[in-house]
Amino acid sequence: MTVFHCAKCAVGLTPDLQALPAVPDVSVHDRARDRKTALAPSTVPRGHYAIDPEPWGAPFEPARNPAGNEGKRGAGDRDLLMPPGMEGLVAAGPAGSAIVHPDDVRTLHVTAAGGSHWGCCGPLGTGGRNMACTCGTLVATLAADCMGPHELHLDPVRVYAFDAEG
Repeated sequence: MTVFHCAKCAVGLTPDLQALPAVPDVSVHDRARDRKTALAPSTVPRGHYAIDPEPWGAPFEPARNPAGNEGKRGAGDRDLLMPPGMEGLVAAGPAGSAIVHPDDVRTLHVTAAGGSHWGCCGPLGTGGRNMACTCGTLVATLAADCMGPHELHLDPVRVYAFDAEG
């Protein structure tokens, strides 16, 4: 079991979480959405985490031609909904972020609302880290708009994992 901590103040951000072998496939299509919130199901189930081996989130860079895009996530259910002016860009953020269920990290708070990086139901996840620890350090990015994935990425530079079993 693993607990994630803020690298600045060392406060525990998650309960004990169990590692998944890979990032699960999820569906963001209408039939899988929560009827009350319109959110897609969380990428990772409660009580678990997965390490995303691909670059994710901000900053973004222009997409290269298909032959030059090796290692870049292609179109799929976990792609972020890009705000106006960011079409044609791909994630160049950190690889190795831990994806957790948003409800497993109750001590974090959203730091900004509105603007081009906010959809009708919540943050798009395109504006960079948008969730802060109680000490004020931006440690995670929440993507929680009804049109995209529902997941929380813990920044691999600003968060560390402690494995109590090993």
